[in-house]
Amino acid sequence: MTLHRLAAQGYATAADAYEKGRPDYPRGAIELLRDTLRIDATSTVLDLGAGTGKLTRLLVPTGARLLALEPVEGMRRKLGQMVPSAIPLDGVAEAIPLPEASVDAAVAAQSFHWFHGDLALAEIHRVLRPRGRLSLLFNLRDERVDWVARISRILDRHGRDAPIHRFGAWRRTFSDSRLFAPLGEHEFTHTQELDLDGLLERVASISYISALPLQERYAVLNEIRELAASHPDLAGKSVYLFPYRTLVPLYERR
Repeated sequence: MTLHRLAAQGYATAADAYEKGRPDYPRGAIELLRDTLRIDATSTVLDLGAGTGKLTRLLVPTGARLLALEPVEGMRRKLGQMVPSAIPLDGVAEAIPLPEASVDAAVAAQSFHWFHGDLALAEIHRVLRPRGRLSLLFNLRDERVDWVARISRILDRHGRDAPIHRFGAWRRTFSDSRLFAPLGEHEFTHTQELDLDGLLERVASISYISALPLQERYAVLNEIRELAASHPDLAGKSVYLFPYRTLVPLYERR
């Protein structure tokens, strides 16, 4: 299997922007993973579509053996710099380069919507040990906040060909599958502190924005600059608190 065109094209040059602009995950979500996925120093955990290791690094304190699967070379290189204790793997979720029943838990943060769902679930099922558990994580922009909703409207004009996680199409893969049983779904609030450069990096790190021709990408970033300068909740501020709803669905291998 090959990586989705927009992911391959956009993330190939966006590792630095991704590292600088993307949020981490709330402490409560990490504690939930540790407890529900039963992660400890005896565990082997597979991070699928690990990117620059935004989630991977938060699992280091568990003492688990961390395998970070990432198909984009630039992302994988940055992950190695940021999380040197993790073991990087070159590959995709639809063809995981691991033997059967070799991991205790799997996580996919900001990535499952890029996978070919049925194929990826079959592969995750194959590499998980019996009763192994899987969690997805999604940092959803909190569009109940007006300026965040306006950013989403700017972005959505360019993301029509991308599988956008907040639209929830990924859910059908699990509802149609008999490979995993749901263990519940949790939501956390989260905030990312950004200056203007950080806000621009946050937007630039989005795959379908990074993949735009240069002039179109600059035009999007200029729209974000104008919003930051004119919106009453942002104008005149040097730091912005970007709000998220962090969604954490959990599953167990059948």
